[in-house]
Amino acid sequence: MMKAFLLGAAAIAAPTVAAQTLPAAVTYIQAGTLLDRPGSAPRGATTIIVRDGKVAELRDGFVAPEPGARVVDLRNAFVMPGMVDMHVHLWGIGGDPMKARLGALTRDRFDDEMTAVANARTTLEAGFTSVRDLGGDPRGIRALRDAIDAGTVEGPSITNAGEMISVTGGHGDGGNGLAEEFADVVHSHEVNLCDGPDDCRRAVRAQVSLGARVIKFAATGGVLSNVSGGLGRAMTPEEMRAIIDTAHALGRKVAAHSHAAEGTKAALEAGVDSIEHGTFLDDDTIRLFKAKGAYLVPTEIAPVAALAQARGGALPPATIVKAEEAAAAMAVNHRRAYAAGVKVAFGTDTGVSKHGDNATEFALLVQNGLTPTQAIVAATVSAADLLGRNDIGTLAPGKTADIIAVAGSPLQDVTRLQHVDFVMHRGVVAKAAGGR
Repeated sequence: MMKAFLLGAAAIAAPTVAAQTLPAAVTYIQAGTLLDRPGSAPRGATTIIVRDGKVAELRDGFVAPEPGARVVDLRNAFVMPGMVDMHVHLWGIGGDPMKARLGALTRDRFDDEMTAVANARTTLEAGFTSVRDLGGDPRGIRALRDAIDAGTVEGPSITNAGEMISVTGGHGDGGNGLAEEFADVVHSHEVNLCDGPDDCRRAVRAQVSLGARVIKFAATGGVLSNVSGGLGRAMTPEEMRAIIDTAHALGRKVAAHSHAAEGTKAALEAGVDSIEHGTFLDDDTIRLFKAKGAYLVPTEIAPVAALAQARGGALPPATIVKAEEAAAAMAVNHRRAYAAGVKVAFGTDTGVSKHGDNATEFALLVQNGLTPTQAIVAATVSAADLLGRNDIGTLAPGKTADIIAVAGSPLQDVTRLQHVDFVMHRGVVAKAAGGR
């Protein structure tokens, strides 16, 4: 009886929610400069006509609006597609590990869900209209994803991984370093741990059953896990191949957390779609990236933030040596990868750093060898390609109306992307120029 009542109530309420969240039927955006196709030269004065959440037309000049249309004046702004962050963690407290540790015994998953809602809103206001969430509560992130898609809450479109798959004692083992009674409780609930190829196939299927649209696994150790086992390869090549083959068979792309070159090579040879971090690279690994067509998601802000936190005492002692090692190696190795033409998709590992600061990654990418144009392509065209989405990344008729604007050209100064003045997500203005 109760189930029938709830279903009936939902059916009655649904039209009201939809009516509140539909985008304006027609919006005319007058753009002073428009980067409609990152990687190509920007256009001059252009009017973007948005209908029902999609880009309908791009017209030269500032076109008089049709009757009843909304007009957005961005004639003095630089307009471009919404940005994509391919590596975030929206769940729970992010960027403040000491606060997270102090609250561990008083906060539960419902507190973390509310924080994730706030983090999603902050991320959207920073100009990131799509993200790939690579590790959080599987049910919670799935619920947040669906609520954003329904228009119930505001945030970027989410492609979610659920929990990162890991071997026992690996980077994704939540029981690492805990007292026995706490570790036993954590392990009794973990479905993301696997040992051996067959068990790793099960772990992939478990995340898919929880709603994962992408799969992530830990090929190597990690900086933030509370074990001193270093950053070397953690999974066997056979375990990696079982994960990747199973995920691909279920229509999911696969991201591998990887620091050590040995782990990165094994993941690339097994057919992984992206390497997250890729801290230690050699010539053979770089050649393998190019041969396989896989993406590097650099997350260059992550070791910088983690090292500052570790040295400040906010992280356990086991992380300090790993943070120093990763921070020292990442920049020099990424410079070599960029120079060699490895494909790059923008990602930050936000959640290690603070939500809303995602765009500070651009300055590091440029400092380490990408041009501003290449960095912007990484956060638009390339990120869309890695997501497997052809509706975002550029602005053209038929594309989703994910649009942002900044003051001045980020092609000359990429740090302008740290101050986004206007955000439209799927045709709905989420941040108006000059404030909400």
